[in-house]
Amino acid sequence: MPAAKTRVALIQMACAPSTEQNLDHACEMVREAARGGAQLICLPELFRAQYFCQREDHALFALAEPIPGPSTARLGATVREEKITLIASLFERRAPGLYHNTAAILDHASNGVDLIAGIYRKMHIPDDPLYYEKFYFTPGDLGFRSIATSQGPVGTLVCWDQWYPEAARLTSLAGAGILFYPTAIGWHPGEKAEFGEAQYSAWQTMQRAHAIANGVFVCAVNRLGHEHGDVVLKDAEGATQEIAGPGDHTPASGLEFWGGSFIADPFGRVIAQGSHGQEEILTAELDPALIEVTRQHWPFLRDRRVDAYSAITSRFIDTPFRQ
Repeated sequence: MPAAKTRVALIQMACAPSTEQNLDHACEMVREAARGGAQLICLPELFRAQYFCQREDHALFALAEPIPGPSTARLGATVREEKITLIASLFERRAPGLYHNTAAILDHASNGVDLIAGIYRKMHIPDDPLYYEKFYFTPGDLGFRSIATSQGPVGTLVCWDQWYPEAARLTSLAGAGILFYPTAIGWHPGEKAEFGEAQYSAWQTMQRAHAIANGVFVCAVNRLGHEHGDVVLKDAEGATQEIAGPGDHTPASGLEFWGGSFIADPFGRVIAQGSHGQEEILTAELDPALIEVTRQHWPFLRDRRVDAYSAITSRFIDTPFRQ
């Protein structure tokens, strides 16, 4: 990470059915964050649309786009104008029939197409009620990466990756001092009263643990609002296409995305906290010197027994049957 402090912003936004409207709104909020002093900004997971994975529908593959592509071109212009670094989660069309849930890191100092400094393809893909991501996304094949930016090395994981300590560890070992988690997670409305508080607490606690175990900053940004996965998009000829939910697999209740974006320091302390009910630009100033100090006092990386972890690559360590 650079010696200077970095001002980070998380864009907690609600997503409308219109992909065009969402992209416009995202650019507006990114500009507002940048003009408020943010240098490193992250958008929520798949922000261009309402969360469409609530159902399995082949028509929704029309949302996918290449990287670089139309969205990175539009976002890249904002990055160039505001002289920032931006993390944008997109539905990537890699090839016919091959799609990924991909985070693109755009940096005003990059020489890449559309200022792309690097990409990360989501490695862990869920398949749960209302989260039918395996229907749409191929697991990532780039591994866990630290991307060099003008604001220092950053790591971007995506949503379901949040629950895997191995992902955070490997990204941190690659040199990332800040881990970003673009997210789309919410409550099933019928479960919220009984389980909602515990679900949110588990989500935040897990990621704070990543910060502590690795001595890094963790920035988790979520969308908010009640969604059924309605989608309105324009095709290449500019014609409007409406793809309405709920579909066969989507209960009429939809999902209530819980917001609650937050930033944790390397000691696991929450230094910025978003609400559950409104759009926000969540900001914090991150001091890279705190990573060094924290790791000196809690030297978890020093004391790792790397000689004893080979079994971690096993699916499960079976106990031999004994009479």
